[in-house]
Amino acid sequence: MPSDVVFLLQKLIRIPSVNPDCSPDGDGEAAMADYVQKYLEESGFSVVQEEVLPGRSNVIARAPGPDNRPRIMLAPHLDTVSIAGMDLDSFGAITDDGKILGRGASDTKGPMASMLQALSNCQNLLEKLPVAVDFIGFMGEEASQHGSKHFAKHHASEYTFAIAGEPTDLDIVNVTKGSLWATLTSTGKAAHASQPEQGENAILKLARALDILDRKLSPELTKYSHPILGCSTLNVGTINGGKQPNIVPDFASSQIDIRTTPSLHDDGGALAVVEKTISYQKLSLKVVNPHENPPMEVPDDNIWIKKLITANPKSKTVGAPWFSDAAHLNAAGIPSVCIGPGSINQAHTKDEFIKIDRLKEGVVYFENLIKSLESGSC
Repeated sequence: MPSDVVFLLQKLIRIPSVNPDCSPDGDGEAAMADYVQKYLEESGFSVVQEEVLPGRSNVIARAPGPDNRPRIMLAPHLDTVSIAGMDLDSFGAITDDGKILGRGASDTKGPMASMLQALSNCQNLLEKLPVAVDFIGFMGEEASQHGSKHFAKHHASEYTFAIAGEPTDLDIVNVTKGSLWATLTSTGKAAHASQPEQGENAILKLARALDILDRKLSPELTKYSHPILGCSTLNVGTINGGKQPNIVPDFASSQIDIRTTPSLHDDGGALAVVEKTISYQKLSLKVVNPHENPPMEVPDDNIWIKKLITANPKSKTVGAPWFSDAAHLNAAGIPSVCIGPGSINQAHTKDEFIKIDRLKEGVVYFENLIKSLESGSC
């Protein structure tokens, strides 16, 4: 017989919550926010939805009990990436070998379900604890992290620690890379393809400039290394340009992704290195719409990390090359880590799943943390 957390995750998976920034037909987080609000209100939480973008809100749920306590948060995100190419009829299905299928099963409705179930199971403890354990559901994590940025700006002073719900196999991810996403553009002159010498081909200009940028910038990025994360890296992810074959293209663009280590961030960030390389090499590129996310690094001896390991001795600290809402919370002064059941290797895949036994281990993990707080505050 499926457990409560299995039923809960099946429900969460079947609620559409595709980030509209990831897919033009995305439903957004509204239905998910409403469900989570109702669930937590039934567990005694005081819940509000704080609108970040039109129709898209963070869920802020304060635990029952006194307000004059230190506060920590369990903070998964409400959105998922696109469901394109997935078998929608299988969403929430359970396989013979004990897996729950569907978008978000691992990233990050599985971790969210384990957090919600643990809070519900510990409902009678929450108001008596010396530390308030709140739940924050972030909108928009899968693109631009508007939810965590907004929350950090308005609520950072209220919290002493945060756990972002991500599929980490229940390890404590306390070090991650940041990122720079930017569009590089090149312009040319249109002409008839029968007389290409009359024009200036923007696609060729862009391609040649990208080749130089890669050859010159990639070695520079290797200078910014980290003992756990390795080096900063560059990826050229997309290239677009031209209207039709018989026109010399007058515009082309490419999107790049640079994953940044803490040392690169501290040395001015990836954007500064990109712009310096473009200028020094005299490349015909223009940087538009840069979006930089910070890396994060919480020391292993942080008092809350020690508390987590005491409550769950099998867990260990690890690094990750990806970024999350936790980075923006850290940047605002809230020590934050990522924890959750499930594997990042399943995130965003067409057959995404989480193993039921790992999901249940997630509930126990967060229950152990909550119960450990009875012994005193950190």
